[in-house]
Amino acid sequence: VQLQASGGGLVQAGGSLRLSCAASGRTFSSYAMGWFRQAPGKEREFVAAISRSAGQSYHAESVKGRFTISRDTAKNMVYLQMNSLKYEDTAVYYCAAASTPWPPVPTYLSGYSYWGQGTQVTVSS
Repeated sequence: VQLQASGGGLVQAGGSLRLSCAASGRTFSSYAMGWFRQAPGKEREFVAAISRSAGQSYHAESVKGRFTISRDTAKNMVYLQMNSLKYEDTAVYYCAAASTPWPPVPTYLSGYSYWGQGTQVTVSS
């Protein structure tokens, strides 16, 4: 599966953005999907994941209550709605497809087989 992330940009603290990830291929529904982010000089970190059926989702503590992951299987799309953005949310955001079983929730990099190219999110303070 090929992934294309979009929707990043520059936003003021407290603002909102919605990231989108378009997936190609007929097997999109076979994968749990996740979002990760990587800030300059830091390791890539887990943000959120959603199960194949979209019946379950999981968010990192740092974004819980502010970010929401969702998917539209009919459109082969995954979204990350980001509200109440903070300066520390500044990073390149990546979508990824996981081929590992759920549960457990794939919060680790090695659980994902396919990655998008990333989209930059910059939050000004």
